[in-house]
Amino acid sequence: MDQRQLRALVAVGEHRSFSAAAKALLTVQSNISTHVSRLEAELGVVLIDRATMELTDEGQVVAERARRIEHEFEALTSDVAAMRDVVSGRVRAGVIGTTARWLVPPLLTALKEGYPEVHVVWLDATTSSLALQLIGGQIDLAVVNTPLEEPELTTTPLFDEDRLLVAPLHHPLADRESVTLAEISQHELLLEAEGTSFRAELDDDAAAAGVQLRAQAEVDGMRLLASLAFAGFGAAVLPASAAPGWLEGEWRRIPIEGMGRRSVGLARRRRGLPSAAERAVADTIHSVVAAEAPLQRGIHAVSSSG
Repeated sequence: MDQRQLRALVAVGEHRSFSAAAKALLTVQSNISTHVSRLEAELGVVLIDRATMELTDEGQVVAERARRIEHEFEALTSDVAAMRDVVSGRVRAGVIGTTARWLVPPLLTALKEGYPEVHVVWLDATTSSLALQLIGGQIDLAVVNTPLEEPELTTTPLFDEDRLLVAPLHHPLADRESVTLAEISQHELLLEAEGTSFRAELDDDAAAAGVQLRAQAEVDGMRLLASLAFAGFGAAVLPASAAPGWLEGEWRRIPIEGMGRRSVGLARRRRGLPSAAERAVADTIHSVVAAEAPLQRGIHAVSSSG
C-alpha cells in the first residue's frame, strides 16, 4: 500500500470516474485503475462499484482514512518547513457565505503579507455542508455557525452578530425603529427552512416570547433569503452580515427586541494535530476578525485565545 494508491481511490470517489480522477491527479487513466486494483487486491475487498463508480462501504472507510493520512503528510511537510522559519503548505478552508463577504477579502491580504508560502483553497458553503466535509477530511478548518452538535469537531468563538428584520419599504413594519417578536409574529415572514441552525434558534427565541412565527416562504439558503427580502417579496429575519452596512436599497434594517445573537466560530477536527500552515491560517482568521468586526454593522468580535 502506498500514497499513490490512496490518492487514486480518493480521487475516484470524488470524481466518480477513472478518467476524471486521472485528470485531477495529472496522470493517465490506466495508472488510476492500476493503483485502485492493487489496493483492492492488497486489502481483499472491492472498494469501487464499477457499475455506479461509487465507493463501496469498505471504500468509504478506506477513503476517509486516506484523507487523514494525506493530511498528515501535508502537515509533516509544513511543520518541517516551519522549523526553518518558513511556514508553508496547503490549507483547505471553508466559510459560510454571509461571513465570506466581509471576512475573506482582508483575510487574503493578511495571509499574503504574513504567510506568502501558505496556499489556501477556499470553499463557500453552508454550516451543515462544511461540518460534514471537516469530518470527512475534505477540508481542514471552517468558519461556521455555532454551536455544532458534532462530537468529532471542536470550535473556538470568533464573533456574534445581531439578528434583525429586513423589511421592504412597503411593509407595515418598515417605518418602525424597532420591533418585538410578538409584533413580527403578526405578519408572514420569509424564513430559513426548518432544520437549519438559524431557524432553530429563531424558533427557540419566539417560543421563549410565547409566540410562533408564520412563514410566507421557507428558504434553505441565507443569501437567497436575503435577496428575496431586498427585492421586496417580503420581510425576513436575517443575521447582520446578510445585510451589510454598505448595501442599501428599497428596504430597511429594523432591530428586533429580545432577539438573541447568532454565534460564529472556527471549527476543525478534534483528532489530529493541525499543521503549521493550518495554525497560521487559524491565527490570521482570529486577528482579522478582531480588526474587521468593529467596522461591520451589528457584528461583535468575541475575545479568544484562538
